[in-house]
Amino acid sequence: MNKNRVAALQMASGPNVKANLFEAERLIRAAVEANAGLLVLPENFALMGIKEKDKLSAREEPGEGPIQAFLAQQASKHGIWLVGGTIPLVSEDENKIRAACLLFNDQGEQVARYDKIHLFDVSLEEGGEKYTESETIEGGDKTVVVDTPFGRLGLAVCYDLRFPEQFRAMLDDGMEVCALPAAFTAITGRAHWETLVRARAIENLSYMIAAGQGGYHVNGRETHGDSMIVDPWGVVLDRLPRGSGVVVAEIDHDRLASIRRSLPAISHRRIGCA
Repeated sequence: MNKNRVAALQMASGPNVKANLFEAERLIRAAVEANAGLLVLPENFALMGIKEKDKLSAREEPGEGPIQAFLAQQASKHGIWLVGGTIPLVSEDENKIRAACLLFNDQGEQVARYDKIHLFDVSLEEGGEKYTESETIEGGDKTVVVDTPFGRLGLAVCYDLRFPEQFRAMLDDGMEVCALPAAFTAITGRAHWETLVRARAIENLSYMIAAGQGGYHVNGRETHGDSMIVDPWGVVLDRLPRGSGVVVAEIDHDRLASIRRSLPAISHRRIGCA
């Protein structure tokens, strides 16, 4: 396992879980062949249903179910660390799910879980699109940063990207690299995606591994794609504008330390820190 090489996987998932897992397996294999040791799948990689409530029928109990078994099997088979985008797990509300981002180590063990905090409840005048995630998703309330061979890894999901205070909280917990599974709409993605991903990298002097849904979906939705890996200086190291595929780049810990040392903006903070 290469402890410096990471990958973001981009898909255009549909309503068939088995077909989505087949495509995810193909992309995982391609990323492994590119010598990546940490792989990030996009949000909703296993299911983009026709209706929002379709996710309720696919929800799993923690530690059980075919989607989690797939992630564990792929991680152990290839000896990789795998961020499982988001999958639907049961919540206390029987009419909702938790959008859970799971991290598996190279032994196939789940070592972290992050439940998406910020829910996408918006009405976009351009295109007449409306999304109300809170109708079917119960939001989380805890940030997650975990030790990995690739550095201190923070987990965030899609709409979280618009809330810099969440990334500051992860930075305060030692974040050096952030995995961001996403399914940005085509409209908001064209306007804001790259700007936001690069801003979160620059202001936190951290690597961003942003894995997006990218393309047209059976439910009529269009997602932006443009999965990318960005370094702490805001440089886009690799990207994929559209379609299914893999972006790969190196995590350079010496460069990370050098940037933080030469531009010590983190230690210069005066607002919102103890």
